Amino acid sequence: MTTDPVQALIDAGAIPTSPFAPNSRYFGTAFGLYQKGPGDPGTAYVLRRFIPQPADIAVLLEHIVQGGERPDLLAFRAFTDAELYWRIADANRVTDPFELTDTLGARVAIPAPTGV
Repeated sequence: MTTDPVQALIDAGAIPTSPFAPNSRYFGTAFGLYQKGPGDPGTAYVLRRFIPQPADIAVLLEHIVQGGERPDLLAFRAFTDAELYWRIADANRVTDPFELTDTLGARVAIPAPTGV
């Protein structure tokens, strides 16, 4: 039996195992519990998410940036889900997704869909 109140709620089925949608970069990321002291029920928080290493990301193709493109549009073309723009950002090792399309003619690695 756990003494962690958040984990107890998860175990009881009161809280989903992940409050994030399956296409979220945080889906499956573990939670921590910050407690100020004894008796404090604590505050749940999302633990750090590490960007995968380039060797762990299969690149499907390279895209040459053209005028009017945005990261979400690239993701929609590649994955039919605009919210997966973060997968392209991870594959290109950028934290600001708009860096992907800021420069016309830039080469952007498009990762293979998950499971490919």
